[in-house]
Amino acid sequence: MKKNDILAILILGEITAIFLALVLGGVGFAAFSPWILCIILPVLALAANFIAQIIGKKIVIVFQFAKFLTVGFANTAVDFGILNMLMWSSGIYSGKTILLFNSISFLVAVIHSYIWNKLWTFKAKSKANIASQFLAFVVVSFIGLLINGIIVYLVSTLIKPLLGLKIELWTNAGKVLATIVSLIWNFIGYKLIVFKKKDEQQFSNLS
Repeated sequence: MKKNDILAILILGEITAIFLALVLGGVGFAAFSPWILCIILPVLALAANFIAQIIGKKIVIVFQFAKFLTVGFANTAVDFGILNMLMWSSGIYSGKTILLFNSISFLVAVIHSYIWNKLWTFKAKSKANIASQFLAFVVVSFIGLLINGIIVYLVSTLIKPLLGLKIELWTNAGKVLATIVSLIWNFIGYKLIVFKKKDEQQFSNLS
């Protein structure tokens, strides 16, 4: 694994840990010190990507997808962390103001995701048409969000729970399915639309 990959993975692991620790601390989760995550998560992220790189020697796209997931975890943590910090600092947890808070956290998360995916996951270093590229990134991300919401709604509302599951577990099962489908959509959209490369040899450079 290249040094810049190791550094990027460790940084993303720390970002994930810091924002997740803020969320856990804010909701009063006291089972353990959430800051221990700053040690655990970077190590786990590095180990997971190391395994993905080994597999990627035979299936080259695996390592790139692992990097995409690493960015995705950090991005989710940033989104939740900023939203919660805005709520804590203002004391506002409902109403129209939450829409503003959520918009701010989503925008920051999208910018964070765009930078990491552009420069590290897909290595699209061209500076041409950055505005249109970012717009395409937002559109693909928004479609992914719609896909996620539609699946959760369909599973939780229109399909009766199977296997005797309680509605809470059934809805969460729908959320898991929605997350998987939207992640696949985002990865394909980012790779083939947003960060599409003209160089046909790109697949040989993923590892």
